[in-house]
Parts: sequence; structure tokens; C-alpha cells
Amino acid sequence: MKPNALEKICLAGAAVTGAVTLTACGEKAPADARPNIVLILADDLGFSDLGCFGGEITTPNLDSLAANGLRYRQFYNTARSCPSRASMLTGLTPHLAGVGHMVADRGYPGYRGTLAPNSVTLAEALRASGYHTAMSGKWHVTNNTDPAGDTSQWPLQRGFERFYGTLSGHGSFWDPKCLFDGNTPVRAEGDYYYTEAITDHARRFIGEMAGEDAPFFLYVAYTAPHYPLHARPEYIEKYKGRFAAGWDSLRTERFRRMKRMGVLPAGAVLPPKDGQCYDWADEPEKEWQQMRMEVYAAMVEQMDAGVGEIVGDLRRRGLLDNTLIVFLSDNGASNEGHLNNTVERTGKHWGDRMIPAGTRDGRPVHAGDIPGLALGPDDTYGSYGPQWAHLCGTPFRRYKSWIHEGGICAPMIVAWGGRIADRGAFRDGVFGITDFMPTFLELAGGEYPDSIRGLKTIPVEGRSFAATFAENRIDTTRTMFWEHEGNKAVRRGKWKLVAEYPGSWRTLRSYPTGGAWELYDLDTDRTETRDLAAQHPELVRELAAEWEAWAARAQVEDWGAIGGEKW
Repeated sequence: MKPNALEKICLAGAAVTGAVTLTACGEKAPADARPNIVLILADDLGFSDLGCFGGEITTPNLDSLAANGLRYRQFYNTARSCPSRASMLTGLTPHLAGVGHMVADRGYPGYRGTLAPNSVTLAEALRASGYHTAMSGKWHVTNNTDPAGDTSQWPLQRGFERFYGTLSGHGSFWDPKCLFDGNTPVRAEGDYYYTEAITDHARRFIGEMAGEDAPFFLYVAYTAPHYPLHARPEYIEKYKGRFAAGWDSLRTERFRRMKRMGVLPAGAVLPPKDGQCYDWADEPEKEWQQMRMEVYAAMVEQMDAGVGEIVGDLRRRGLLDNTLIVFLSDNGASNEGHLNNTVERTGKHWGDRMIPAGTRDGRPVHAGDIPGLALGPDDTYGSYGPQWAHLCGTPFRRYKSWIHEGGICAPMIVAWGGRIADRGAFRDGVFGITDFMPTFLELAGGEYPDSIRGLKTIPVEGRSFAATFAENRIDTTRTMFWEHEGNKAVRRGKWKLVAEYPGSWRTLRSYPTGGAWELYDLDTDRTETRDLAAQHPELVRELAAEWEAWAARAQVEDWGAIGGEKW
């Protein structure tokens, strides 16, 4: 018989360690020999921020996972936080999962702003396969954060046995809103910092599940480094002066380093700055700008420290060799935050408040990007702006919410103790977050259910990439589709067709009106610098027709027609 993906991984691990055999992890293995699965998600992390992807930020723990595991150069998300989370959790494209935009209910099936009742979460599928399940961190796939309302789409009601975290999209790291322990609302107490709390509860859940009679699935959803830029002073201090060279020089340095490391092909070209960016030489507030990036870097390093603590716990408990660890970002680097130096509306209900009115001890919060105001403490609520986001997304174009590579390509790491023989290698296949459902179910020996809650389930969209743990599999026939806020794309093999929504509020009048399809050969032009649409009009029409057919099937609506400019 031909070995399946799990058997191939076991054989590869045996070649490295001599300790893993088919008796331990083949078809005759006991149920508890199946791998534990730890899925770690960063929030708004740029493609090249991690050291192992070419960045300047100190990330030794993630770098170690990459050195002993695999890095994926073309792993895609859906360009925005909650659509990515909905898609990742269900194995469906975001509109089919019910979260085609954000968590507001726009009245259309693909835009209800909460998980579709006939979707299946990773936790539900793995729990049905005999796994214990837990989550620590940000949920952000429901439009109800009130315990007195409909809680049917909260973590404990969607397959997780344990939950600690926030239900909403973002908030203070010192005093997070919509914070729950299970279904019970809680508040920050004492010397609290949310990234640390996410790590601490993830470790607690590992301790509880490690003593049980089944493997476990742990979802760790950090909110770092999403704004507001909040970090402990000792971490910020480490980066004093680190970004003094400015975003232009550092972007060039990153790009060269990425090519030396093999993250990018040797022939890659660095695109010019886009319409939101200007030269570092023209920046009048250089010290303040450096400080913004220093706080951002501190947030990333503290998240990396948390990953190190989780890995350390797994190692001490003897679980590391049989735990699959996956790390990625939910979208590209974010140019948002306080667009045009404005801030979000403050809601009346505590669960709807985007920005706290004050700190826990009653001081006012100074919200916005205010030149000269040092970020990091609990009485600030600022962001780092498009200039630094352009650096963090090196070498790609655009940012979070766009469907160019800068919005949708995630830094992705897979590590699995002694099971991966090709340690430190890259993987070149085209994969995406819909692929976690079939991958995890293959490793768990589970099946995707035909029905759930009395409803016929939506067929899973993704495909397993478990075989890539043992070899560099490349599928040149796969077609993938995207839409967010009217921005859209289709990728088939090496060809990517992409268009920006014309007149989007997010363009900030910095781009042309847009709307036209652009065509790129990503095999020879990874950074989307040479538009080939005029040379291949037939291919443009063919791919555009495929996108239209997908959009009709996937519950995508015209962005302008559903009030997209009003949100």
C-alpha cells in the first residue's frame, strides 16, 4: 500500500531521530499517538517582520521553530482579520463562512458578520474526532458581545471546551474590552498585559489537557501587533535607535536580506513606494516616528516570548515531538489605525466601545497619532502609520484589506518536533487558510461532517497540505479567489489577476481611481511590478470570468450596492 501523508511524515522523522516508527504513528497506532495541534495566529503582522523572514525585530523563538521546521513563501489569508479567522476556522472562503466583510450584519448571506450556522469549526470537527479543544485570545467572528444576547456563535458554543479571550476586534492591551473566561465576562486586574494573559491561559490549558486521555487542539490568537501600540517599557527600551535609519533604508536592507536568506527569489524586484508613502528625508518628526516603530517591535518581541513559553511547556511535558505547531498572520501589515489622524466612534455599550474613555485608574486616554506623544502606556491609543506598514510588508505592494500580495501573503511557519526531516527548508506551493481544516482532519484521522445542528454542511473549500511536511509539493493547477471591500483577485498556477475597488474610502485619494484588472506572472514577478494585462487579454477575460463564477457561488455581493462606502 502507498503510505499516507502521516506515514510519510513518520518515516521522515524516523530518518532524523531514529525514534519514530510506524508502530508509533501508523494505521495501527493508538488514538493518543495522533499529534497535538497548536495553531498560533498573529494580528496584522507584516510578511517580513520576523527575523526568519528578514526583519530586524528580535524573534528568537519563532526563528527557532523555522530553523527546525518549514517556512511557506506563498501562504495566503483573506486580507482582513475577521474574514481570515472565519475562513481559517471553517475551511470555507469568508463569504460562505458568513463573514465576507466585518462583524456588522449587512443583511446578505455572505455578510451576516457571524459564523454561518451550517459551517463547521476546526474545534467542532476535531472534537468530534476525539480531540480536546481550547482557545486563548481573539475570537472576532460574532456580532454579539453581550452575554444577555445570542451567544450561539461564541467559542464554547462552537466546539471549544475551554476559552479565555476577547470577542471583539481590538482594544487596549492594558484593559481589553469584551474579555471573557468561558462565557463569563471578566476585567483586567493587577499588573495586566493582554499578550501575557493570552500566553498564560494557553499554558494553563496545555497543563489541563496534557493529563487527559486524548490529543488536543489549542488555538492561540494573539492581538499583537494590532494597534493600539501598547508594550511594556523594558521591551520598548531594547529598540531605542534601532529604526533611526528610517523606513527607506531599512526597507532596502530587508529586501536584500530576504534574498540572501532565500525568502525571495534572486531575481525579485523591490516595487517603488506607493501613494501613501513619502521619503524619510522629508519626515519632520523623525524621533517620534522612530518611537512608533520601536513600540510595534516591542509588541512583536513580547508575542515571540510568549510563543517561547508555550513551546517550553510542551518540551518540559514531553509533548513537543508529537505536537504540530503552526504560526501565521491573519493579514498583511496594516496602514490603518487612525486614518487621517481620526479615531473610531465610541459606542455606548461597554462591549461596543472601540476606545476606552479612560484608564483603569481614571486617567483620560489620548487617542490618535499625535506627534510628540510617546506610545506604549495605557493612556495612549495610537498606531504606526502607512510608512512603517510599507516597511513591514516588504517586499510587497499594498497592505491589509487589499488583495495585492502585501494584503494577503502571510509569514507561515510549521514545526513538528522530530517529524520534519527537511529542517529549515522553504515550501513553494500555493496554500491558504482554508487548508487547515482538511490538513488537521487528515492528521487527526477525522472526517468532515455532512450535517451539523440539523443542517447540511457547506462542503469544505480547502485542501490538505500535510504532504508538504515531508516533501516540497507544488500544485500548478490550483485556482484561488479573493474579495474584500470590492478589492478582488484570482490566482491560477503562476498567474494572478487582481483589481482594486475604484474610489474606495481606503485609498485616501492616494491612488488612481482603480477598477481595472492587472495581470502578473508570480513565477517571474513575485512582487507584482509588471502588469501583463495588455499582453494577454484573452487570459484576463478567462480568469475574470472564473472570478465572476466563483463570486456568484460564494455569496459575494457588489461592494458599492451593499453600502460599502458607508461603513
